[in-house]
Amino acid sequence: LSDLAQGLPKIPKAKRETSKVDPDLLTVYPLGDPHIGLLTYTPEVGQDWDLKFAEEVFLPLFHNLVTVAPPSNECLIVDLGDFWHYDGMDQRTMRSGHKVDADGRPSKMVQVGFRIMRQMIESALKVHKKVHVKVMPGNHDDLGSIFLRVALCHIYENEPRVTIDESPNVFQYFTWGQNLLGIHHGDKCRAQQLPMVMAADQKEAWGATKFRKWLIGHFHNDSSVIYNGKEFQGCTAETFRTIVANEGYAHEAGYRSDQDGKAIVFHKDHGEIERYTVNISQIR
Repeated sequence: LSDLAQGLPKIPKAKRETSKVDPDLLTVYPLGDPHIGLLTYTPEVGQDWDLKFAEEVFLPLFHNLVTVAPPSNECLIVDLGDFWHYDGMDQRTMRSGHKVDADGRPSKMVQVGFRIMRQMIESALKVHKKVHVKVMPGNHDDLGSIFLRVALCHIYENEPRVTIDESPNVFQYFTWGQNLLGIHHGDKCRAQQLPMVMAADQKEAWGATKFRKWLIGHFHNDSSVIYNGKEFQGCTAETFRTIVANEGYAHEAGYRSDQDGKAIVFHKDHGEIERYTVNISQIR
């Protein structure tokens, strides 16, 4: 994959439009299960969704979030997993072999997905001094998450303000001052186990921080209690909604949730201090 990505176009250095940033702030943009490639039909699930609609929704969603959030020094774009709706040419999930409702051909899905991710990064570069990107493996895109990470690393290798994390680890971490953030898709480990996973994986960071939080995808719903999520000993854990429509499988199983995207602002010394939400009704 690394060799194949050598021929990908390199992005030139971007200019920042915001003149001042707050050096103590980090803005986190958690992408709850984007499922690029999903197809839905209104008479079946109550809402149409396809590749064209995904591009029309994700781009203004992220633009709105970047615009409304304060100009923090750094930001973290977190794909919480399932960026792609499926892996492989036969439009199935590799792990379970589940046939999904898919729009278009795989090549079209990849083109749209990369345009969406690149536009998110470009929008963030206009506001933030540094942009960090994490792509988590999900149960829909074991392979797709790998080539997305590798390709983005090569695309932005000449942009010093962008950092792409190449780690395939299903548990990843990010430290900002007194904040320790854990990131996991949510399909492999129960939330109740995550505090001890963090403590074991990040012994020094656990002891050196005051605010510890897990960001989780997979469930397509918002578990936020006030601003902190579910309280565990030593840290909190929060699941995030997706902006996409409910697929047929989930709809038939009775799952329902609202659709939105969030920007969460962390202060180096005070933890989470504010957050912003953009609902799908604001951009449709």
